[in-house]
Amino acid sequence: MDAATARTRIAEIRAAGGKTTIDELDDLWAALPAVTPDDILGSWRGSEFVSGHRFEGYLPKIRWHGKRFTSRTDVAPLVCRDDNGNLFDDTERAKGGASLWTVEFRGEPTATMVYDGQPILDHFKRIDDHSLLGVMNGKGVLDDGRHYYFVLELSRPETANPSHPEALGRSRTEILDRPRTEALARPRTEILDRPRTEALGRSHSETE
Repeated sequence: MDAATARTRIAEIRAAGGKTTIDELDDLWAALPAVTPDDILGSWRGSEFVSGHRFEGYLPKIRWHGKRFTSRTDVAPLVCRDDNGNLFDDTERAKGGASLWTVEFRGEPTATMVYDGQPILDHFKRIDDHSLLGVMNGKGVLDDGRHYYFVLELSRPETANPSHPEALGRSRTEILDRPRTEALARPRTEILDRPRTEALGRSHSETE
């Protein structure tokens, strides 16, 4: 399978509601190109596949919105929504923040988010200009040796409520009222320089 075929298949899966198998996701992952940490700086909206993994359903349950990669060392791994729909960095569940590194996974070095406070790695590969395939790695999240996959789609950051009880006590740079990141301001050819595919299907809001 080549990258173009993988992109088309992922779009088909998402358009059909996200149902697939972990074996198929393993094959799709293998066909996609790796990325660097600088390639993926920005704000991202997340959604999951329906693959039967035991972790499935947890992120929608906590109203996970996505991730924010402001720099290699300034990363919000769990951007969630509160009861009023406001975004906040859920550092309690994430056990802190995270950072971006290049880590080898299945023989390929690629951009990887490393949690500060727990032994979990999220590896990423490029689907197209505006989306990434992510795979969560770590002994505690494996399901009989199988990994959990998800999608990130590039988006504009939304403004968080600085008086939100989850945000109080944290610096303004730890919440979501930032301008677009450096990666989004760079020319397209410097970042995810790939032909766009058709938009992915199910949005995160449809999983809630």
